[in-house]
Amino acid sequence: MSFPGKFSDSPVVDQLDKLSVSFPVEDLEVRRGGCAANICFGLGNLGLTPVLVGAVGEDFAEYRARLERHNVDCDSVHVSETRHTARFVCTNDSSHAQIASFYAGAMSEAREIELKPIVDRVGAPDYVLIGPDDPQGMLRHTDECRQRGYKFVADPSQQLAFGDGEMIRPLIDGAEILFSNEYEANLITQKTGWSAAEVLSRVGTRVVTLGAAGVRIDRRGEESIVVAAVPEIEKVEPTGVGDAFRAGFPAALGWGLSNERAAQLGCLLAVYVVEQVGTREYVLSRAAFPERCTATYGADATADFEPHLVTLHP
Repeated sequence: MSFPGKFSDSPVVDQLDKLSVSFPVEDLEVRRGGCAANICFGLGNLGLTPVLVGAVGEDFAEYRARLERHNVDCDSVHVSETRHTARFVCTNDSSHAQIASFYAGAMSEAREIELKPIVDRVGAPDYVLIGPDDPQGMLRHTDECRQRGYKFVADPSQQLAFGDGEMIRPLIDGAEILFSNEYEANLITQKTGWSAAEVLSRVGTRVVTLGAAGVRIDRRGEESIVVAAVPEIEKVEPTGVGDAFRAGFPAALGWGLSNERAAQLGCLLAVYVVEQVGTREYVLSRAAFPERCTATYGADATADFEPHLVTLHP
């Protein structure tokens, strides 16, 4: 929602203990989001069939239908009988100040989900990506991956700000891939007490997004790889950009391509999100997508991606 004035003009500063305010808003936008669903949407657009795992409310039906139209398997989503789907509600004012609330709702039931029955249904996973979710659910799923030998991708993201070292260390240790941005990378070393080298010694591949500077990929005993970002036509809204990158990266690995190509595909997908309002409003064009790839990464990268881009729109 958008409030045309300034919040700071409304509250009486010396009476904050009695605060009760109401703001007339000019518009209301409802957007579907959620890190796991955003990532699955990106994977589905690239022709894969990701399996969404999480907990939702009974209000999930319309949301589910759109995901399934984009190749997302939603049969293992847990539907709560008592809580609504998690949601973030915010109001911005004319100075871009924000008053917001996050309702976890059904997300807290993610801890009740076991992965093995899902694997029994769909087959062994290439990766289990464990993104920001109910903290107990994240820990349970990470531990189950270690016990059962499923390769897992650690992407604790927003939960790093609220978790302590006792929670963060087991979420990372043993990951095939660790995703973070620069700020989150610093939080990881600060809260775990591990140096950057120690973190790398506990994961197979560390991927750090650098905003406009692109992406850095680190592996033990190898030179770092830095991949440039794709220049945007117009920067509209950044929400969901990281999720799109996290869809492109494992998609390329699933196609048997290198880490460098994986980062390039992630960046290509991410730029489509920053050019739209909303996390899943983009459309990948069979004509434009290879052109943007060639312009940034060259014809060889496009040739590597082309055989796999069979589901893109004309």
